[in-house]
Amino acid sequence: MSEGMPRVTLRQQRDYQFEIDFGAELPKLLGDEHPPLGQGAGPTPGQLLAAAVGNCLSDSLLFALRKFKQAPEPISCEVTAEIGRNADKRLRVLGFDVQLRLGVAADTLQHLDRVLEQFEAFCTVASSVSQAIPTRIAVFDATGRQLK
Repeated sequence: MSEGMPRVTLRQQRDYQFEIDFGAELPKLLGDEHPPLGQGAGPTPGQLLAAAVGNCLSDSLLFALRKFKQAPEPISCEVTAEIGRNADKRLRVLGFDVQLRLGVAADTLQHLDRVLEQFEAFCTVASSVSQAIPTRIAVFDATGRQLK
C-alpha cells in the first residue's frame, strides 16, 4: 500500500541465521532455517513471505473498511503456506491459504460487499505474489460466518 523503495539489509550471523535490518527506526529481526539446516532461532524465509502476504491483506481490508468509516477491529489473519516440491523436485512455496477474521459481526458493517470485492486489488504484496503463487483468501466475521 505504500510507495517508495524499501531497503532491507541481511547479515549472516552464523550458519543459516541472518540478522535482518529494516533501518534505524525498527528493531532488527533474526531469520533462520528449521533444523537440520538451521537452529530454528527465527522465522524462515517462507514464514516471512507468509507474514508479508497476511499483513498486507489485513492492512488492505482495514483500510478499505475505514474508508467507509467502519470499525472492524480487531482484525486477525492466519496464513498457511504450502511448501512442497515442484516438477523439478525443488522445494517451493506452492500456495497460500489466508483466513482473515473481522472483530465484529458482518451485519454491523456498512458497504461490506463493496469492500470484499475490491480490498485484495489494493494489497501491494499479495497482488504481486499471487501472480506467481496461488493465494486463496477467505474472510470471516466475528461470528464465524464466511463472507468471502
